[in-house]
Amino acid sequence: MLRRTFSLTLLIVFAISLTAHAEPQLKALIVDGQNNHNWQATTPVLKTGLESCGMFAVDVATSPPKGQDMSGWNPEFSKYDVLVLNYNGDMWSEKTQKDFVDYVEGGGGVVVVHAANNAFSGWQQYNDMIGLGWRGNSFGDRVTFNDEGKVVRTPKGEGPGAGHGPQHEFQVVIRDTEHPITRGLPSAWMHAKDELYQGQRGPAENMQILATAYAAPDQRGTGQHEPMLWVIPYGKGRVVTNVMGHGDYSMQCVGFITTLQRGAQWAATGKVTLPVPEDFPGADKVSSRN
Repeated sequence: MLRRTFSLTLLIVFAISLTAHAEPQLKALIVDGQNNHNWQATTPVLKTGLESCGMFAVDVATSPPKGQDMSGWNPEFSKYDVLVLNYNGDMWSEKTQKDFVDYVEGGGGVVVVHAANNAFSGWQQYNDMIGLGWRGNSFGDRVTFNDEGKVVRTPKGEGPGAGHGPQHEFQVVIRDTEHPITRGLPSAWMHAKDELYQGQRGPAENMQILATAYAAPDQRGTGQHEPMLWVIPYGKGRVVTNVMGHGDYSMQCVGFITTLQRGAQWAATGKVTLPVPEDFPGADKVSSRN
């Protein structure tokens, strides 16, 4: 009888352990509601992408429509380990701005996705967090890589401002193979059809560029290796900017999904334990999950 009771107890403990292990470890909040891109289509892809690895429990905070009163919209950022911004619209209220800055300075994580780096050009703290944004050439410096792999910094007023050519597939090159987000990724991989951002401008301070893509002149590009993925510390917090992800089809690229998941885990914890998936794209072939 004692043996049966002991065995049953072990089974119960084992079952509880498995259940606990399966529960998401981190809480993520996607912020959307306004964007010059189709956030109604992309937010569900972001949510599924985060949840699919089993690490994140994901909520969504949707702002009032453009031009509406924002004063009553105050998401509880402090409840979450990481915020994923899919927002490019009206300025938040002063309270929401303060709550956001306090959250990041206090150690909160942020992932800025694609057009979210277009937002809030007049908000200095946000510009410091993202480093580079969709701004004119007089706004701030530009950062690129040359063909020799050296960082080139172009002062404001010189060279192009932000833009992109037609959407197309392009190769992403890892520039920092030791960062937790990119460690173990192939040195080059093909990204699905997307906008290739170029000529981004900003204060560009304390940036660690993890990946770039060549903006080919035959795609109306600059002929430079433009930043695609980078990180910036802000106070005790960590900010990841990933300028890929124009459409839902772009976000279905396994390369995007992987850098989203790993970027969110790093922003939240400073570490990455998520593995590189077997279906990660190769140097000359796109891999997508539809």
